[in-house]
Amino acid sequence: MALAISFDKENQIFTLSTKHSTYQMHIEEHNILLHLYYGKTIATTPLSYLICRQDRGFSGQPYDVGDAQGISFDTSPQEYPTFGSGDYRESCLSVIGTKGETGADLRYVSHEILKTKPKLSSMPALYGEGVPTLAITMRDTFLPVEVLLYYSVFEENDAITRSVVIKNVGTDTVYIDRALSACLDFLNGSFDMVYFPGSWAAERMTERVSVNHAKISLDSLRGTSSHQMNPFAILCEKHTTEEQGAAYGASLVYSGNFLMEAQADQTDQTRLVVGIHPQGFCYELAGSTEFVTPEVVFSYSASGFSKLSHNYHNLYKKHLLHGVWRDERRPILINSWEATYFDFNGEKLLKLAKEAKELGIEMLVMDDGWFGKRDDDTSGLGDWIVNEKKLGMSLHELASKVNALGLKFGIWFEPEMISEDSNLFHTHKDFCLRAGDRPYVRSRNQLVLDMSRADVRDYLFESISLVLQSAHIEYIKWDMNRSLCDVWSANLPPNRQGEVYHRYVLGVYDLLERLTSAFPEILFEGCSGGGGRFDPGMLYYSPQIWCSDNTDALARIKIQYGTSFCYPPSTMGAHVSICPNHQTRRVTPMAMRAMVAMTGTFGYELDPALLTQDEKEEIKEQIAMVKEYHPLLSKGDYYRLTDPFKNGRYAAWEFASKQKDQALLCFVLFKATANPATIYIKCKGLDENAFYQINGEGVFGGDALMNAGLRVPALYNDYQSYIFLILKI
Repeated sequence: MALAISFDKENQIFTLSTKHSTYQMHIEEHNILLHLYYGKTIATTPLSYLICRQDRGFSGQPYDVGDAQGISFDTSPQEYPTFGSGDYRESCLSVIGTKGETGADLRYVSHEILKTKPKLSSMPALYGEGVPTLAITMRDTFLPVEVLLYYSVFEENDAITRSVVIKNVGTDTVYIDRALSACLDFLNGSFDMVYFPGSWAAERMTERVSVNHAKISLDSLRGTSSHQMNPFAILCEKHTTEEQGAAYGASLVYSGNFLMEAQADQTDQTRLVVGIHPQGFCYELAGSTEFVTPEVVFSYSASGFSKLSHNYHNLYKKHLLHGVWRDERRPILINSWEATYFDFNGEKLLKLAKEAKELGIEMLVMDDGWFGKRDDDTSGLGDWIVNEKKLGMSLHELASKVNALGLKFGIWFEPEMISEDSNLFHTHKDFCLRAGDRPYVRSRNQLVLDMSRADVRDYLFESISLVLQSAHIEYIKWDMNRSLCDVWSANLPPNRQGEVYHRYVLGVYDLLERLTSAFPEILFEGCSGGGGRFDPGMLYYSPQIWCSDNTDALARIKIQYGTSFCYPPSTMGAHVSICPNHQTRRVTPMAMRAMVAMTGTFGYELDPALLTQDEKEEIKEQIAMVKEYHPLLSKGDYYRLTDPFKNGRYAAWEFASKQKDQALLCFVLFKATANPATIYIKCKGLDENAFYQINGEGVFGGDALMNAGLRVPALYNDYQSYIFLILKI
């Protein structure tokens, strides 16, 4: 196999090689760094011959190329394009100089091939020993600004990460008003773009559009990665499906405002740029300081979306998630929210725990309402002091009694928020984000703490730590229930308010880093009104994220389908909830709800005391099944067998072991019909030369199951489900 990173000095070409892909760059004679190729492995040929130097009207030349009219930033495929250089397409970098001039013209200076991946300052990023990394130093031709481009190669996962460090190597202050993390320029090809929009309770839906000359802009300006658009997208060939065609994934490891834009230019080249959203962003770069962009994870598949998803799933499970819970089965929990909402006390929770223990549930999570003056959502946020009067006991006593029943104990926090009716607000109004003297904009009756401030983070760390030290707490649900606005900090001068959005995100990461380091045994679950911050940045600290506040099993099929394109199913918080469902009022069978939740981390959102004895017995069987199949569900390859956005009759998905010796195929019938056509589902991930039994019966060749399919038994009534356990014999 070729070296992961090589430099052809004679041809001035960098080549990055993964198991199945090649990425190539060229330093041309004026030290402009050009992008040549990204795609299926090319092992033999320098690809600089692809560059076409043709004069284009209204596409000017850099000052130092003389009369070489075919050389223009506007038509050249670039690694890191800049604004103001004569490139009129979307750029990655814009710098404001000391006289207010805007622009940048970056040229290659040097490079270094590192044996391992450096740690990204102040932000989460992929990690791993022995991950080769290319560091290319670029310098502006006028301002004392250097840009380091980092490329790390994860060979087995066909992934290349990119991040950027922008340095002011002079003494005068400059400002950055655009600092994206990466660009991909494709010299040719006709592409579609797949992306994942949504809303609260309907996150990560899927859409696919053609990339033409009109700009496709995917973004969030909500201060978080958001319910409305996920920081992940796919460029793919027109014919790409789950199993065939080229697909390029771009996943941003960031939890704040982001931008992904794709467009075909005047010569039908396609450009994709990814990074922090420039709106509301302006960063002061004083002399001898630097700015670090978040990491982008690119991955390539020549074999469709399934392989691309497997690349990300395997990569993130091994190189993004970390801590003691990375590879462990998560406790099967019951959350108090839909069982009690704010109406609970210690005895009520202990009754819930006792009922749960009898079913085989392993953890009780006490949700919102245990602290300060908090009996509804209008008060108490910020006062992280246990309300012992409401509980009727201390937190230590409650946790001890839950533990004595044989259950672990977890707790809910919303650290980034504050209620106006709270002691913290009355003593520290300056802790809030507020647009100068403008009136506050409220959402869910709460305001937002200024996480860019060290004193705010210190208060939160100390108050939360006291709670965690007071009792045996083994799980934290970290919630965040509104979007940001009024983004202004009392701690920064007027000329630096454009830093607050980004500094807010860095502050969240800092607090999470401190807490997860101080309490490494605690399992953190991310949440933002469900899946409003389901991104790699949060997954770095919380190995699971509540996938959506919508617990309706039918709705969850679509939500979890879209989520699975990038994120491992083992990171999706998914629970069996009560019926009629609290979000849709839909009634679905317990078996279907469990099968859908089994795709994720698995737990319950209900009051066991309201269940029938038959339902309780069913839950016991579900829990036993989840425990038995955990290795397959957490480590197997996940396959989307149907598209619920196109197939309105049924849905199917599958987990197959990497050894191809077993698989679990899940099937849901949406709507029953009279005299229905027989349904056949083609399996994936099996050994075509092996034989299998299905649910302990028959003998079927792997080639037959994958090419002819298996027959689904006739099912009657809506929302019926069926599980096929496929075992090699």
